[in-house]
Amino acid sequence: MGKASSTGGQVKASTLRRRKTLVAYSFILPNLIGFFVFTFVPIVFSLFLSFCEWDSGNPLKFVGLKNFITMFTNDKSFWISLKNTIYYTVVTTPLTLGLALFLAVLMNKPLKGRVFFRSVLFFPYVASLVAIAVVWMALFNPEKGPVNGILMALGVANPPRWAASTTWAMPTIIGLTVWKGMGYYMIVYLAALQGISRELYEAASLDGANGWQQFWNVTWPGILPTTFYILMMLLVATFKSYDTMYITTQGGPGEATKVLAYHIYNQAFKNAKFGYASAVAMVLLVIILIVTLIQFKYEKKFTND
Repeated sequence: MGKASSTGGQVKASTLRRRKTLVAYSFILPNLIGFFVFTFVPIVFSLFLSFCEWDSGNPLKFVGLKNFITMFTNDKSFWISLKNTIYYTVVTTPLTLGLALFLAVLMNKPLKGRVFFRSVLFFPYVASLVAIAVVWMALFNPEKGPVNGILMALGVANPPRWAASTTWAMPTIIGLTVWKGMGYYMIVYLAALQGISRELYEAASLDGANGWQQFWNVTWPGILPTTFYILMMLLVATFKSYDTMYITTQGGPGEATKVLAYHIYNQAFKNAKFGYASAVAMVLLVIILIVTLIQFKYEKKFTND
């Protein structure tokens, strides 16, 4: 009887575990189906397409490595776009991260009206990119913009032409990107800051630590995982960014703001070179994967230390 009862209990436990597993899979199945249909299949098809020529109107033609050879040897726009993408990423990422952290530390203090200021700083992120871009470009209009008006009032005879200048166009776009994104990352940092125990600051204060020492020895270790998360999100977002350039400058003037994602868009939907565009997309994917792997490696190193 005891053995039969034990066997029956094991069967019931196994059935219960199976039922719980099925329930768990039922919750994640819609997401898995969406990922498979809208992400995995397109990536695999794009990888196959990168070795083909296709204009969507004629049959696929396998060309091997021709698209990649053309990209690296004959496409000057690819190299310009790659350089612009690196420039955009290297400048935008630390600026956004640094300003978001500064604002989060400031908004975490018991300041009067801080809820209002948090909302104001967060608003550009939730607002339409088109609306934000229109406002930003109006502010930096080279002829009638208030920014140049203020500069001329301060004695600057020839203020920058901003988005109309090949030199200043990318900094203008970077400023727009930082302005729109820093509010969101400020909120992420705020959540991390509020998770740090006040007792740690009190102990550091009793030990004679000043404000900078408290930040470096208490705040920074507490927000380090959040910093790695924000850094990863910013790097991926800036590498694949194209919508801001599309709305504001269309990659111009000339090719001053053309990035890889916008180059992919032009090749695919303007020139109908879907195979070549897929090859460029694969290069961009490899770059993002390499950067992400390097970041994960250093994240483990710092968190282990």
